[in-house]
Amino acid sequence: MSKITFLGAGSTVFAKNVLGDCMLTPALNGFEFALFDIDAERLRDSEMMLNNLKETAGSTCTIKAYHDRKEALRGAKYVINAIQVGGYDPCTITDFEIPKKYGLRQTIADTIGIGGIFRNLRTIPVMLDFAKDINEVCPDALFLNYTNPMAVLTNVMNTYGGINTVGLCHSVQACVPEMFKNLGIDSTGVQWKIAGINHMAWLLEVTKDGQDLYPEIKRLAREKQNEKHHDMVRFELMLKFGYYITESSEHNAEYHPYFIKKNYPELIERFNIPLDEYPRRCVDQIEGWKKMRDQLVNDKNLEHKRSHEYASYILEAIETDNPFKIGGNVMNTGLITNLPKEACVEVPCLVDASGVTPTYVGDLPPQCAALNRTNINTQLLTIEAAITGKRDHVYHAAMLDPHTAAELSMDDIVSMCDELIEAHGGWLPALK
Repeated sequence: MSKITFLGAGSTVFAKNVLGDCMLTPALNGFEFALFDIDAERLRDSEMMLNNLKETAGSTCTIKAYHDRKEALRGAKYVINAIQVGGYDPCTITDFEIPKKYGLRQTIADTIGIGGIFRNLRTIPVMLDFAKDINEVCPDALFLNYTNPMAVLTNVMNTYGGINTVGLCHSVQACVPEMFKNLGIDSTGVQWKIAGINHMAWLLEVTKDGQDLYPEIKRLAREKQNEKHHDMVRFELMLKFGYYITESSEHNAEYHPYFIKKNYPELIERFNIPLDEYPRRCVDQIEGWKKMRDQLVNDKNLEHKRSHEYASYILEAIETDNPFKIGGNVMNTGLITNLPKEACVEVPCLVDASGVTPTYVGDLPPQCAALNRTNINTQLLTIEAAITGKRDHVYHAAMLDPHTAAELSMDDIVSMCDELIEAHGGWLPALK
């Protein structure tokens, strides 16, 4: 029996989407779905939910929950990762509240910036523990990473974990349909090409019947400049730098030095930037789970429709040798020629029986590559901090972050990092 192991299976809604998709994929009939989570109650919830879904879907898969991670991984052909280390309380709260004392505001804080750096520092050791187990009990497994910060964690698993890893993000497949919906354009029959880094990949080409649609997109975006909406940051970046970015405006507001500025508070209103957005979402999700848990977990008639998540389509393509194209996060083995070879990049990839094969992109437009490099700098220094355990590299990563550097002095950045390290306590490895 082939085996799919889901790490972080207590993410019940996400497990429903990803493993529910797998149940509806004939090529995966008969697979064991091995569930693991450190939260025994949430693990049990997901096991019950998936068994109900199995019955209504008529699936021949086997659902099995494990309390021993290594046994959950043993013999796995595929591993899907969706963990979050530290959760909302205490770690996410810490990531937002301490920087706020220094006048540094954030929106999501899960990619780069201060929040992204510290999320990485507490997650990388856990991921490398996964890698040790995988190398021992399922060394040939394909590791599908859904956990943020995507670029750094995927990089670490490939570079230091020795695990065949591809990072998967929702933003690539959602980019064009959502943007066209916001602009009131029909996206049927539209072709596009996207490449860059995770959460800052670029819509390099967008055409229909061979016609370049960018002139019309930019015309409509200019018309909406004086209208409040939820994509104002991305439209502004596109109009200034020439290309649309995959990830949302609330994310991109904190990836650049231009939008969240304490000396220019009017920018927050002008670009409709939702400060402290991620903590609000966390609170809403916690409350929402309390209301939906019984219905989701105990519904004997629970149903599912296949989603747009990449995982089941990747597994199907490998099992059937019917090719499928994804936007994947992989190491930059000469794929994007004006980004560092040490970086993890997001590029079109072909999936078939031979696995995930990234495609060559070449040079990005120079201004796009330059913006990517500002974020890659922080990513690579964060990895140095995690691997070497040197506190100085934490400071370096923070001082190179575009938003942080634009707002704080070097002395304040160091003080803030020290305070964050102290507050995280045992959630972080020892730093010297």
